[in-house]
Amino acid sequence: MNDDMTPRLGLPTIRPGQAQKESSHNEALTQLDLLMHANAVSLGLNTPPSAPVSGQAWVVGSMPAGDWSGHADALAGWTDGGWRFAAPIPGMTVWIEEAADFARYSDGSWILGELRGSKVVIAGNDVLGPRRAGIPIASGGSIIDVEARETLVEILAALRGHGLIAS
Repeated sequence: MNDDMTPRLGLPTIRPGQAQKESSHNEALTQLDLLMHANAVSLGLNTPPSAPVSGQAWVVGSMPAGDWSGHADALAGWTDGGWRFAAPIPGMTVWIEEAADFARYSDGSWILGELRGSKVVIAGNDVLGPRRAGIPIASGGSIIDVEARETLVEILAALRGHGLIAS
């Protein structure tokens, strides 16, 4: 990065006294168009498509070739002015049309279809939380009914603990 670019997204800035300010402004808008609510045709393609349409984007693979050389893992968008690239930053999320799923950039790579969080809340109710301990399988014993009842109590406690059923 340099003083002519924003630190996070690398958008061009306008300098005092700069000629053709509209060029920097238009380039910044083009980059924002690529990054805002990002979506891509596919994930991990290494060779640029032969007939891209303006506005389409791809997440570049780890061994890019051709016009994509030097842009591994970047979001590559085709514009009327050619390819534009956005380097991924941790937490960046892109909708992948081909997979009908989200990909998230984390620890130096794209992860497809994996959601992370501490819990799922629906309509203000905790529905899923951290995994609880396993429920032991009833075995042996002369009074099957007591063991079955204990197992059912544990199943119900686990379901309630995860918010899947009411208490």
